[in-house]
Amino acid sequence: MFVMELTYTAPVESVEEEMDAHIAWLDGHYASGVFLASGRKVPRDGGIILAGGITRAEIEKIATEDPFAVAGVCEYRITEFIATKTSADLATVRENPAA
Repeated sequence: MFVMELTYTAPVESVEEEMDAHIAWLDGHYASGVFLASGRKVPRDGGIILAGGITRAEIEKIATEDPFAVAGVCEYRITEFIATKTSADLATVRENPAA
């Protein structure tokens, strides 16, 4: 599973100009089952996306395709972790590490 942390590199007004395209991009990855949750950070200096079911190379490629990244208004930091315990709603992305 991955935590995708976005940090804005431009004023929020510039981020807002790309918001509709960013939301469409999010919707596509929710529809494919890759994105599990997302939202703004507080204070509003970026956002967080939880994603799963794909490889690190795939998630890195997805991040480069975000309209925010394409427009140069954010940078990504991607953290991979093994989700060994989840809520029942996220049971399908639960992982069992090798012993």
